[in-house]
Amino acid sequence: MPNTLNQIKIAKSFDLATNSYDVSARLQRYSGKHLMPWLPQERQLTVIDLGCGTGFFTELLSGNFERVIGVDISNKMLNYTRSHRKVDHLVAGDAYHLPFQDNSIDLIYSNLVIQWCDNLAHLFEELMRVLKPGGRFVFTTLLDQTLSELKSSWAQVDDDKHVIDFKKDIDILSTLDSQGWELTCHHVQDVILEYENVLHLARELKGLGANHVPKKQHRGLAGKDKWQRMTQAYQDFVEPSGVYPATYRVFSGQIVKPLK
Repeated sequence: MPNTLNQIKIAKSFDLATNSYDVSARLQRYSGKHLMPWLPQERQLTVIDLGCGTGFFTELLSGNFERVIGVDISNKMLNYTRSHRKVDHLVAGDAYHLPFQDNSIDLIYSNLVIQWCDNLAHLFEELMRVLKPGGRFVFTTLLDQTLSELKSSWAQVDDDKHVIDFKKDIDILSTLDSQGWELTCHHVQDVILEYENVLHLARELKGLGANHVPKKQHRGLAGKDKWQRMTQAYQDFVEPSGVYPATYRVFSGQIVKPLK
């Protein structure tokens, strides 16, 4: 379970988003489904869905593999999964301290989760510990160009932090290389979602539990004046049709634990 203040706050954000998550999870559905062709064909595998959330992909994985375990930091998300999905195994835990024995897991699947992990080296060390030699980690995460429109618009208003610090692809690749992982394939793609207005974007982020910003100086909602100035700045990105775009830079990867 979470053992730092930041992890506790992240867990709380996702607790609050439990009932709204599936409605808001457009990007998660897209990126998660694009990982499915990378999964192994063998059925007799023990699989973790790391950061399983409401269990949408846990249920899909359970149809493909012998034993699938959903792991999430949010107990409310796990309770939702128990009530709404056909899933046999769910465990509360965080990515830094997985409740599994060394060399016990064949495959770890993780969709848009590890952007919440500040310490990539610690994360990948823990994944390497629980994976069997030759085991795979198949994942998506968000890179630093994500929500560039929103970040640019807020930058014209103040110097506070309004969006989390997403990693650069070089940070991910260098960490994997230093630990001896084999990167078998990876892909970077900009996914642009359309919104009716900035409030629509803000509500979707909140509905996903993605509104927790650890380094934000001024807590709570921005003042009305600041919000209006930010939304006015966002007009620079509005398309001729009146659509408000938001860019998500998605990194997809498959890495393998060395046999020795």
